[in-house]
Amino acid sequence: MMRGEAGLLADLGVLAIPFAAHEHEAVFTVAESDAVHAAMPGAHTKNLFLKDKGGAFWLVTVPSEARVDLKALPAAIGSKRVSFGKAEDMERLLGIAPGSVTPLAAINAAPGSIAVVLDAGLAAAETVNVHPLRNTGTLGLAGATILDLLRHWGHRPLVAAIPVQEPA
Repeated sequence: MMRGEAGLLADLGVLAIPFAAHEHEAVFTVAESDAVHAAMPGAHTKNLFLKDKGGAFWLVTVPSEARVDLKALPAAIGSKRVSFGKAEDMERLLGIAPGSVTPLAAINAAPGSIAVVLDAGLAAAETVNVHPLRNTGTLGLAGATILDLLRHWGHRPLVAAIPVQEPA
């Protein structure tokens, strides 16, 4: 059942989780996000919706500036070779469209239907900025809190050191 943003906000209330909410114009690219995010304290994120060779789906959240090494990633997270997932799979599993990807979309995902991975640096961060299931808003939450929410929804999030490509 898709609980969406209303369910997310309800859970934040029930669990008494502090967060900062920001409303802004729609952002689709990291460059657009950077302009909006300049005014927001904390770590900014990007999310990779992936499918591995075994057919498993993965949602990997990393710092917005990270250039993830997709060849080295499977070994770091315990998956098979990965490629980007399709928009229709994202819609079916997470109830969201590309551009609004967020680890918080796991509220809509059946436990076990997708593996959610948070970069170790973000997991330890005091404030991590993520979309509330739409790209016209941002929520600032502690990294540890994102993990708590994922567990609350029945997921077993993985915290991993995500391999990045060295700048060219």
